[in-house]
Amino acid sequence: MIPSVNPSGSDTRGLLYYLYETGKYEDHTDPHLVASFDGMSPDPGRDPNASLTDLQQLLDQPVMALAKHRRPAKHVWHTSVRADPGDRILSDEEWAGIARRIVAATGIDPGDGESGCRWAAVRHADDHIHIVATLVTEDGHRPDDFRSGTRAQAEARLIEKELGLHQVTPGDGTAAQRPTSAEHHKAKRQGRERTAREELRETVRRAVAGATGEEEFFARLTAAGLLIRQRTAPSGDLLGYKVALPDDRNKDGEPVFYPGARLAPDLSLPRIRERWSGDAQDQDTPALPPDRTVRTGPGAPAAARRTTATAAWRAVLVIEHSDDSAAAASIASAGEVLDALAKTSAAHTWRELHDAARAYERASRSHVRAERGHDRALRQAARDLVHAGPALGRGEDGATTAMAIDMLFFLITATMHWHAKKGHAQQAAAARQTAEHLRAAYQTASTQPLTALYQRGRHLTRPQLQQQTTVLRQTLPKLAERIIAEPGWYALAATITDAESSGHDPAMLLSNAARRRELTTADSISDVLVWRIRQIADLPADTPDKDTLMTHRTRPQPPAPGRHHGAENPASKTR
Repeated sequence: MIPSVNPSGSDTRGLLYYLYETGKYEDHTDPHLVASFDGMSPDPGRDPNASLTDLQQLLDQPVMALAKHRRPAKHVWHTSVRADPGDRILSDEEWAGIARRIVAATGIDPGDGESGCRWAAVRHADDHIHIVATLVTEDGHRPDDFRSGTRAQAEARLIEKELGLHQVTPGDGTAAQRPTSAEHHKAKRQGRERTAREELRETVRRAVAGATGEEEFFARLTAAGLLIRQRTAPSGDLLGYKVALPDDRNKDGEPVFYPGARLAPDLSLPRIRERWSGDAQDQDTPALPPDRTVRTGPGAPAAARRTTATAAWRAVLVIEHSDDSAAAASIASAGEVLDALAKTSAAHTWRELHDAARAYERASRSHVRAERGHDRALRQAARDLVHAGPALGRGEDGATTAMAIDMLFFLITATMHWHAKKGHAQQAAAARQTAEHLRAAYQTASTQPLTALYQRGRHLTRPQLQQQTTVLRQTLPKLAERIIAEPGWYALAATITDAESSGHDPAMLLSNAARRRELTTADSISDVLVWRIRQIADLPADTPDKDTLMTHRTRPQPPAPGRHHGAENPASKTR
């Protein structure tokens, strides 16, 4: 059950008109009162002798009784209370009880002999009610409605348990502001799938991904077609910004602007600047190897995805072994990588990667303060992805996309476990949902390259296959027979052969790859090892020819991690 407290308004009758109107909104059926402050308020929905004006004047009476200079400019309090789609249909009596509990919990009408405000609860759909109140008590004072939204949420959690309804995961106040009912209806009228607020939040989030300063950030917003207003101090310093969709207008035909902070807590200009402040060299976070710097042009998307896989692995180690502030920075910047990967994805992985980025947005924030700088490699990876441009869905581009998604699984899983340990229920749930979308994207992206490697493995000579089998049994004796029984074994055998042809020690690579994370929970251990080995050894992700392998010189391998937790990777279970 979701109570959504809207910003205070000034037009009681206008709000009542919206709640009782049935001609414009398909989901407004049989609007009627289910409860009110006195239980006897006129109901314009079912009483032919009652009018909207009657109800409005009754609710506004305490306001109008004040001297004009004492009347609050914004005197209308409005909240909607919506049931979960899976809940049973509640009766009017049950909704009436819910309304009374919400107004009591929020301080609108506290009861127990305390003076309260006048209010009415209107039901015009099966799954929700609206509560309208005027913010002057019967004795002429302002109600104690401080943090009414938080108090409504807490009461909703109790109501869910008592009525046997779906129990919503409690939050911590770091979620982005939900669109209002009016915004939802406006989007529906305009034929939009999402509200303007949601579209703007996603566009701004992608503009931030990998940006290095204000000039680049605002240039990306302009290129995305947004209208921008900047707020400056008398000195000329930039203090903040607002954005609007060109075709989202109010009743006067003016664009509807949203400040960054109203889109999401981390999209205000001061919070965005914190990301840029950490882009300087950090002593504890070494720069990516110079030879992996991504440039534009052919091969750039694949190189950017390799950088992403490396940065994602480093971030896993930060989350698991560093302090909370460093972990929070990596968790936040993982969202930039997902946004950048979605923005540059090929058509066949576009939907799942976009859904993954949207889902992760909730997992990227908590009350733990992020110490920027530790996330520099991830932010650079996001920048490389954006500047490298869109990737093809085949060849090295497609294969390195699968490699990057595979490593992002581990990063998102580490994020999920970190949030769970901290008691961040909503963030942990969002990370789990992200992993599900990434799993689907991986299955799509990996099919072609793994099939090609499988075919190459099937065509290895008997002595070659026997040699790789011996290496596997000697290096991973407890897992060897299970791996050999998997269909993916042939792709792994081809990968071990490629590594040996390019000058690597296959036993050392297998050992290093296995130490990166426990493998017993993976459905396909061989698939996991294929991408780990090809990433560690910097092998071509696509099926290479002999000349490519001969010219692909051995490069220094990253040091093997000192120790690892055996945390389960739910995403790898399907591989």
